[in-house]
Amino acid sequence: MSDSGFSTDQIDTTIPHPARMYDYYLGGMDNYEVDREAAERALGHAPFLRPTAQGNRGFHHRAVRTVVQRGIRQIIDIGTGIPTSPNTHEVARDIAPDTRVAYVDNDPIVATYAGAKLTNSGNAGFVLADLREPEAIMDHATSRQLIDFDQPVALMLVAVLHFVRDDEGPLEIVRTLTDRLPKGSCLIFSHLTADFDRENALQGAAEIYKNSTAQLITRSREELMPYFDGFELLEPGFVRPPLWRPDGPVPEGDALLVHHGYAGVGVKGGA
Repeated sequence: MSDSGFSTDQIDTTIPHPARMYDYYLGGMDNYEVDREAAERALGHAPFLRPTAQGNRGFHHRAVRTVVQRGIRQIIDIGTGIPTSPNTHEVARDIAPDTRVAYVDNDPIVATYAGAKLTNSGNAGFVLADLREPEAIMDHATSRQLIDFDQPVALMLVAVLHFVRDDEGPLEIVRTLTDRLPKGSCLIFSHLTADFDRENALQGAAEIYKNSTAQLITRSREELMPYFDGFELLEPGFVRPPLWRPDGPVPEGDALLVHHGYAGVGVKGGA
């Protein structure tokens, strides 16, 4: 057994993991050589993956601030990935120190980092579970301890659904999760897209991800809009991440073209 409580066969550093590749795109240090090599190969096909990841992280922070400013005090962050500060609870607690956060990921290595960086400050917990089993996430003892499903919840699915294949039912997964949320809850959602990929560069990157622990699936805006069924989108809607309520200079022209994703926040039952 490792110090984290996981057996060595559960902690596999020989296969690239999207969470650690994402950490590398963000300039983090919590990744392995196998992740860096895979990420560099993916960047060789689609160099815009790095600014796309960075733009998505900025959206993540702004969206968390927005929902907490709206009064939400409990968050489920699915697809946590390697903790890269500031994390969800840090952003939320800058506004409301009593905010509770349940982090969810399926990677034991992420769980190990979570124990050191995410859940040691109180009112935060980690659920080792797979997005493909949504009921297990919502019914987990840690989720039940931290989250009151009679009160509004912010559900975060930030840059994670594009690792769920169509045959695994991503829309059904989201509906299973959101059906459990009361009125006034928020869905924070972002997803990679090939809508702006004129060179089909993401096809090459997707081939690299086939040798990682999860495939990379791009979807169009038309395919993604049903994920907000039952939710009213906050302004400015479902847009490229840097355009969602920017708190700094807004990229234009070529600087915007490198962001290959959509992001938005919806309120259940209407804003």
